[in-house]
Amino acid sequence: MSDRLAPLEHLPAMTFEQMLDKVRYEGAYPTRERAEEAVRLVLSGLGRQLTGEERVDLAARLPLQAARILTEQIPDTRPLTGWAFVKDLATRSGATLGTTRWDTGSVLVAVAALAGPELLTRILRRLPGGYALLFGRAELTQAA
Repeated sequence: MSDRLAPLEHLPAMTFEQMLDKVRYEGAYPTRERAEEAVRLVLSGLGRQLTGEERVDLAARLPLQAARILTEQIPDTRPLTGWAFVKDLATRSGATLGTTRWDTGSVLVAVAALAGPELLTRILRRLPGGYALLFGRAELTQAA
């Protein structure tokens, strides 16, 4: 197979518009514009936290516009826990913690569906604690 032709399994599972519709439905947002605000806020924040192969692999599974939002961000040198991530997004957006937590969960559940279980597990292992619930998954724990 030539380098110009990518296997179909690497094409995003949905368009950006379909992603916005999914987030709008999951988050019960009144408009697609409000869902897009949430997507942009959360993916920008995630782009500041996620590094390495997981960042590259996730970007490959997201719709192009969503991948750009994620990868335009320069990763922070100091990773945030899940709760600190939500607080940081609330500060940046000027929204309440409750609204920001809702936005974060609505977007990251859609991201988790696009990532798939194996990549999501790798992402959660790379991020500090507290992100699993934001992605709609039980928190991972280390065996003693």
